Amino acid sequence: MLTLNGRPYSRESFCDGVSRRNFMRIGSLAALGTGGAWSLPSILRAQESSGAGKSPKSVIMIYLVGGPPHQDMFDLKPEAPKEVAGPWRPIATTVPGMEICEAFPKLASMAERMTIIRSLVGNQADHDAIQVFNGHHPRKPKPSGGWPQFGSMVSSVLGSATPTAPPFVSLCYTCSHGPYNEPGPGFLGTSHAPFRPMGPTREDMILNGVSLERLADRRALLGSVDQLRREIDATSTMKGMDAFTEQAMGLLTSSKLAEALDLSKEDPRTVARYGTGDPKIFIDDNGAPRVPQSLLVARRLIEAGVRVVTLNYSKWDWHGGSYNTIFNREKEDFPVFDQCVSALIEDLHERGLSDDCAVIVWGEFGRTPIISAQVGRDHWPQVNCALMAGGGFKHGQVIGATDRIAGEAVSRPVTFGEVYATLFHHLGINADRTTINDLNGRPQYLVEDSAAVMPELV
Repeated sequence: MLTLNGRPYSRESFCDGVSRRNFMRIGSLAALGTGGAWSLPSILRAQESSGAGKSPKSVIMIYLVGGPPHQDMFDLKPEAPKEVAGPWRPIATTVPGMEICEAFPKLASMAERMTIIRSLVGNQADHDAIQVFNGHHPRKPKPSGGWPQFGSMVSSVLGSATPTAPPFVSLCYTCSHGPYNEPGPGFLGTSHAPFRPMGPTREDMILNGVSLERLADRRALLGSVDQLRREIDATSTMKGMDAFTEQAMGLLTSSKLAEALDLSKEDPRTVARYGTGDPKIFIDDNGAPRVPQSLLVARRLIEAGVRVVTLNYSKWDWHGGSYNTIFNREKEDFPVFDQCVSALIEDLHERGLSDDCAVIVWGEFGRTPIISAQVGRDHWPQVNCALMAGGGFKHGQVIGATDRIAGEAVSRPVTFGEVYATLFHHLGINADRTTINDLNGRPQYLVEDSAAVMPELV
């Protein structure tokens, strides 16, 4: 049973005729429960007994839609022929021996706070976000219902860190190219789907006049919530609310979620530091918008108690034109990327969150070493790169190396499973021992092939 202001709620309709069924018309918000029929006091007691603090461990995952060019960003080969090296030159960073693209001066200035993985192997070859979001190769066998994505697994294992925030929020925009989108909760079901304020379920996210748009209006939100409370208090009869309804009520009657999504509450200088983009412009029509402010919203959600935030950023599939096509696009995208990612790393550090919040930036595969006059840099699953920051990890390093044309890993190959095992470890989850049951009741491990935590980072 859920109690607010000392009064219980029943299953009966509210005094204005708003039924429990209508109350449940909050779409994905209703899918935020942790699976147990706990009341808010029970959740608070359980958190207190487990020693849960005010700053839970968290992860921000940034998906670069379409496959970023590793050899133009973090693994430059200036001594290679022009058709391999391209026009970009490497610049030194604050870490001796670490060089990155000259278009990333802000990231170069804080390299001691990040790790570059240059040898990510085992990539699938198609435009498909599945492996990025759950670590499993999409062409390998999978259990009935499909593998859950990372945030859904965290939701299942840990639940919410606070009653006023869901465990998993997706800021991913829905791309018209279906495989670019998140795979969803898989066999864990809708109870562990992400809260998606940017998604297609936004029309269902309505509670007594509170819509997503009104979440951005603090005054309207509080007025609607106060009216809802008065109506519920008047009946004093809504008992036995299920876990989903209870969580949804906690979310919508709290100001934390609304404030986290409302950038008007943020210092304008911080907003400017990240930069802004138009969420209505989907890059190349089927990619994601180039919206750097999503990274700032992610940080605000983490501060509000969310454990995992995922977002998709721009579109990095630039092949198909002349030699200069991809580099013109890089000149457009790279500076914005440098600004917003460096702002996030700096922001987490300045706010004392860099040990608690881990950041991972990656795409579905790398790019061909040889630049074709017809297609530019094409898909290249042999090797990929990733950028990590925060998490209390040992940063200021490069992990792995590729050959002279950035075509193959020649030292310390890293798998998606290893990265995920490390992220689970950061959250306090032992991926070697923790399992979740699939639809057949069969326990499944969280990572592929019993991958181990990366010793370089921890």
